[in-house]
Amino acid sequence: MGICVNELSEWIIKPSLEALGNYSPLAEQLLLATAAQESLLGLHCYDGKSEGMGLYRITKAKHRALWDGYLIQFPDLASRQRGLASQQQFLLDPERELITNLSYSTGMAWMIYRQAGINPGAACDPLSMAQLWAAFFDNGCGAVRNTDVFLHNYQQLIAPYLPRKVA
Repeated sequence: MGICVNELSEWIIKPSLEALGNYSPLAEQLLLATAAQESLLGLHCYDGKSEGMGLYRITKAKHRALWDGYLIQFPDLASRQRGLASQQQFLLDPERELITNLSYSTGMAWMIYRQAGINPGAACDPLSMAQLWAAFFDNGCGAVRNTDVFLHNYQQLIAPYLPRKVA
Protein backbone atom coordinates (compact mmCIF):
# COMPACT_ATOMS: atom_id res chain seq x y z
CA MET A 1 0.00 0.00 0.00
CA GLY A 2 1.43 3.35 -1.04
CA ILE A 3 0.25 6.93 -1.29
CA CYS A 4 -2.85 7.92 -3.24
CA VAL A 5 -1.75 9.24 -6.66
CA ASN A 6 -4.17 12.17 -6.79
CA GLU A 7 -3.46 13.26 -3.22
CA LEU A 8 0.31 13.05 -3.73
CA SER A 9 0.01 15.16 -6.85
CA GLU A 10 -2.47 17.72 -5.47
CA TRP A 11 -1.28 18.09 -1.88
CA ILE A 12 2.46 17.43 -2.07
CA ILE A 13 4.04 17.67 -5.52
CA LYS A 14 2.21 20.65 -7.01
CA PRO A 15 2.46 22.87 -3.88
CA SER A 16 6.15 21.95 -3.42
CA LEU A 17 6.98 22.90 -6.99
CA GLU A 18 4.97 26.12 -6.66
CA ALA A 19 6.84 27.00 -3.45
CA LEU A 20 10.11 26.55 -5.35
CA GLY A 21 8.82 28.66 -8.24
CA ASN A 22 9.32 25.68 -10.57
CA TYR A 23 5.83 24.37 -11.30
CA SER A 24 5.07 22.94 -14.73
CA PRO A 25 2.78 20.09 -15.78
CA LEU A 26 5.87 18.10 -16.83
CA ALA A 27 7.58 18.59 -13.46
CA GLU A 28 4.44 17.48 -11.62
CA GLN A 29 3.88 14.37 -13.74
CA LEU A 30 7.58 13.48 -13.87
CA LEU A 31 7.91 13.57 -10.08
CA LEU A 32 4.73 11.53 -9.67
CA ALA A 33 6.06 8.92 -12.10
CA THR A 34 9.49 9.01 -10.44
CA ALA A 35 7.92 8.28 -7.03
CA ALA A 36 6.07 5.36 -8.61
CA GLN A 37 9.28 4.03 -10.10
CA GLU A 38 11.63 4.55 -7.16
CA SER A 39 9.48 3.48 -4.20
CA LEU A 40 6.21 2.21 -5.68
CA LEU A 41 4.59 5.40 -4.32
CA GLY A 42 6.02 5.07 -0.85
CA LEU A 43 5.62 1.35 -0.36
CA HIS A 44 9.12 1.33 1.18
CA CYS A 45 10.86 4.31 2.80
CA TYR A 46 14.38 2.92 2.92
CA ASP A 47 16.44 0.64 0.72
CA GLY A 48 19.27 -0.74 2.82
CA LYS A 49 21.12 -2.09 -0.21
CA SER A 50 21.42 1.25 -2.03
CA GLU A 51 20.82 3.44 1.04
CA GLY A 52 18.13 5.32 -0.90
CA MET A 53 15.62 7.13 1.30
CA GLY A 54 12.03 8.23 0.93
CA LEU A 55 9.70 8.37 -2.07
CA TYR A 56 12.51 9.12 -4.49
CA ARG A 57 15.26 6.92 -2.99
CA ILE A 58 17.78 9.74 -2.64
CA THR A 59 20.97 8.74 -0.86
CA LYS A 60 22.67 10.72 1.88
CA ALA A 61 25.65 11.35 -0.41
CA LYS A 62 23.42 12.65 -3.22
CA HIS A 63 21.48 14.82 -0.78
CA ARG A 64 24.68 16.43 0.47
CA ALA A 65 26.02 16.83 -3.08
CA LEU A 66 22.85 18.66 -4.13
CA TRP A 67 23.26 21.12 -1.27
CA ASP A 68 27.02 21.54 -1.53
CA GLY A 69 27.45 21.43 -5.30
CA TYR A 70 24.20 22.72 -6.77
CA LEU A 71 21.94 24.66 -4.41
CA ILE A 72 24.88 26.70 -3.12
CA GLN A 73 24.89 28.42 -6.53
CA PHE A 74 21.26 29.55 -6.15
CA PRO A 75 20.76 31.21 -2.73
CA ASP A 76 17.11 32.14 -3.32
CA LEU A 77 16.22 28.65 -4.51
CA ALA A 78 18.18 27.11 -1.62
CA SER A 79 16.23 29.29 0.80
CA ARG A 80 12.91 28.18 -0.70
CA GLN A 81 14.01 24.52 -0.54
CA ARG A 82 15.10 24.96 3.08
CA GLY A 83 11.67 26.47 3.72
CA LEU A 84 10.13 23.10 2.86
CA ALA A 85 12.12 21.44 5.66
CA SER A 86 11.14 21.12 9.31
CA GLN A 87 12.43 23.87 11.56
CA GLN A 88 14.37 21.79 14.08
CA GLN A 89 14.54 18.28 12.65
CA PHE A 90 16.46 19.43 9.58
CA LEU A 91 19.24 20.74 11.83
CA LEU A 92 19.39 17.50 13.84
CA ASP A 93 19.23 15.02 10.93
CA PRO A 94 18.81 16.54 7.46
CA GLU A 95 18.57 13.19 5.68
CA ARG A 96 15.62 12.13 7.82
CA GLU A 97 13.67 14.83 5.98
CA LEU A 98 13.96 12.68 2.84
CA ILE A 99 11.82 10.04 4.56
CA THR A 100 9.53 11.99 6.88
CA ASN A 101 8.87 15.18 4.91
CA LEU A 102 7.22 14.56 1.55
CA SER A 103 7.36 18.20 0.46
CA TYR A 104 11.05 18.46 1.22
CA SER A 105 11.93 15.17 -0.51
CA THR A 106 9.87 16.20 -3.53
CA GLY A 107 11.83 19.45 -3.74
CA MET A 108 15.12 17.58 -3.56
CA ALA A 109 14.00 15.14 -6.26
CA TRP A 110 13.15 18.12 -8.45
CA MET A 111 16.64 19.52 -7.81
CA ILE A 112 18.09 16.37 -9.40
CA TYR A 113 16.10 17.03 -12.57
CA ARG A 114 16.67 20.79 -12.42
CA GLN A 115 20.42 20.35 -12.08
CA ALA A 116 20.34 18.21 -15.23
CA GLY A 117 18.77 21.14 -17.05
CA ILE A 118 15.63 19.44 -18.31
CA ASN A 119 13.19 21.64 -20.21
CA PRO A 120 10.07 22.06 -18.02
CA GLY A 121 8.04 22.62 -21.18
CA ALA A 122 9.03 19.30 -22.74
CA ALA A 123 6.47 16.65 -23.61
CA CYS A 124 5.06 14.78 -20.63
CA ASP A 125 3.85 11.59 -22.25
CA PRO A 126 4.91 8.39 -20.47
CA LEU A 127 7.68 7.47 -22.92
CA SER A 128 9.24 10.95 -22.79
CA MET A 129 9.12 10.89 -18.98
CA ALA A 130 10.71 7.42 -18.92
CA GLN A 131 13.52 8.71 -21.10
CA LEU A 132 14.04 11.80 -18.90
CA TRP A 133 14.10 9.64 -15.77
CA ALA A 134 16.56 7.17 -17.31
CA ALA A 135 18.86 9.91 -18.57
CA PHE A 136 18.77 12.38 -15.69
CA PHE A 137 17.46 11.01 -12.38
CA ASP A 138 20.69 10.20 -10.57
CA ASN A 139 19.54 9.75 -6.97
CA GLY A 140 22.85 8.23 -5.90
CA CYS A 141 21.61 4.63 -5.77
CA GLY A 142 23.48 3.53 -8.87
CA ALA A 143 20.51 1.48 -10.07
CA VAL A 144 20.24 0.44 -13.70
CA ARG A 145 17.71 2.64 -15.49
CA ASN A 146 15.20 0.60 -17.47
CA THR A 147 12.53 2.56 -19.35
CA ASP A 148 10.38 -0.56 -19.82
CA VAL A 149 10.13 -1.02 -16.04
CA PHE A 150 9.36 2.69 -15.65
CA LEU A 151 6.57 2.44 -18.23
CA HIS A 152 5.18 -0.68 -16.56
CA ASN A 153 5.10 1.01 -13.15
CA TYR A 154 3.52 4.10 -14.70
CA GLN A 155 0.77 2.00 -16.32
CA GLN A 156 0.13 0.06 -13.10
CA LEU A 157 0.41 2.78 -10.47
CA ILE A 158 -0.32 6.13 -12.16
CA ALA A 159 -2.39 5.75 -15.36
CA PRO A 160 -5.47 4.16 -13.74
CA TYR A 161 -5.89 7.20 -11.50
CA LEU A 162 -5.44 9.95 -14.05
CA PRO A 163 -8.55 11.89 -15.10
CA ARG A 164 -10.11 10.38 -18.18
CA LYS A 165 -10.67 12.64 -21.17
CA VAL A 166 -14.20 12.52 -22.53
CA ALA A 167 -14.63 12.88 -26.30
